[in-house]
Amino acid sequence: MIPYASLPALNACLNAASALLLVIGYGFIRKQKITAHRICMGSAFAVSVLFIISYLTYHAHVGSVRFQGQGLIRTAYFSILISHSLLAALIVPLVLRTLYLALRSRFMEHRRWARWTFPLWLYVSITGVAIYELLY
Repeated sequence: MIPYASLPALNACLNAASALLLVIGYGFIRKQKITAHRICMGSAFAVSVLFIISYLTYHAHVGSVRFQGQGLIRTAYFSILISHSLLAALIVPLVLRTLYLALRSRFMEHRRWARWTFPLWLYVSITGVAIYELLY
């Protein structure tokens, strides 16, 4: 039996791990450490896949969780949630395309796509943690 109540914390940890791997991977590519970059970005992708599985499992069994905060924090929460949700839907095809280009050794195209994918993916990962902190 899966302890569903523990999945939101796991999801936040997976988002944090993804963000950390993305930043480290970015640092590696800036230093032209290609193998280390590949390992970090592949790991960020794997962690993100685990996140999606965990997230969907949780919400399939628990449903949605209402935000209880009031006032300015409520406005901040929904601003973060809306931008996060829209970009989370957009990031999936961007990550898949960027990864595909890298795996096909089409590095010039990969780099052009990664310039958009990296900051958006990082934002989605970081705001995922923020949403957890605000909601739970």
